[in-house]
Amino acid sequence: MGVSTAIVLLVAFFAAVNGCPPSDREALLALRSWLKEPYLGIFDSWEGTDCCSNWYGISCDPTTRRVTDVSLRGESEDPILQKTGRSGSGFMSGSINPSICKLDHLTTLIIADWKGISWEIPQCLASLPNLRVLDLIGNSLSGKIPQQIGNLQKLTVLNLADNKLSGEIPSSLVQLSSLKHLDLSNNLLTGEIPANFGNLKMLSRALLSRNQLTGNIPSSIGNMYRLADLDLSLNKLSGRIPEQLGTMRVLSTLNLDSNMIKGEIPSVLLANTGLGILNLSRNALEGNIPDVFGPKSYYMALDLSFNNLKGPVPKSISSAKYIGHLDMSHNHLCGPIPLGSPFDRLEASSFNSNDCLCGNPLKTC
Repeated sequence: MGVSTAIVLLVAFFAAVNGCPPSDREALLALRSWLKEPYLGIFDSWEGTDCCSNWYGISCDPTTRRVTDVSLRGESEDPILQKTGRSGSGFMSGSINPSICKLDHLTTLIIADWKGISWEIPQCLASLPNLRVLDLIGNSLSGKIPQQIGNLQKLTVLNLADNKLSGEIPSSLVQLSSLKHLDLSNNLLTGEIPANFGNLKMLSRALLSRNQLTGNIPSSIGNMYRLADLDLSLNKLSGRIPEQLGTMRVLSTLNLDSNMIKGEIPSVLLANTGLGILNLSRNALEGNIPDVFGPKSYYMALDLSFNNLKGPVPKSISSAKYIGHLDMSHNHLCGPIPLGSPFDRLEASSFNSNDCLCGNPLKTC
């Protein structure tokens, strides 16, 4: 090996030991230049040549010294937030500089709960090949979700909730084969849920509530064998409840309230012994409540209120292992309320505003 080659290697070695690559440092400083954080001084530590050493929220690969994690969360138990006396809550304004996309070894990007960060999500984030966590919850981001988000094949967490994002859910999103946690709730998203949403086989939580989504609930969701929590509430969804939702073995929480869903409640859904929380309130559901409860039924909360349900209160509810909160108010139910548990501990508000229900806790028949 020649002298010149040895010198080059030696310089590279000391650069790796003593500092992060200048390109990573410049990308971070460009990110900082577009952000304003007036209370905590978290960017005061972003000084010196080595962004891998004591830069708040920054972590690097110990071997390559490339930046792998940017973790800036405005609501946490971190001492830097606690000592300010702001109850663990920070505020930051500005926008996310696309220069962050130059950090091509990035695995985690968290810029969350700062309330005032606005403008758009950089489209180039979809080109980061190693990204596993993208968490931008709790800001004021607008515009559309990056159309090529499906390129992030290693992504396991996508949290864009509590922003002002608009447009449709990108069709490429269903290509995120590693995704486990999806939260797009409390935005301004429109259009339909992709019909092949069920392709997200690894997903355990899908939270899409408080948007303006329309169309039917995709029946393909029934193929998501790991999905435990599905929240589609407070949208403009229509059509019927797919029977496939009742065959999901892991699903424990299903919130479909405050939509425009019609038709009858699938018997297989109420008979699903894995469901612990089911909220179908404030829709246009009709027909009788299926009398399919049994000794394995265990509902911490069952809310069927504000629909067009008719007929009697199912007697089989008395055979359920446990029914915590039950609400059948504001329907067209009729007949005597069954005796025994859980009816003997429920209040009248659980049955108010029906056509002709009677018996405890209402007036006697």
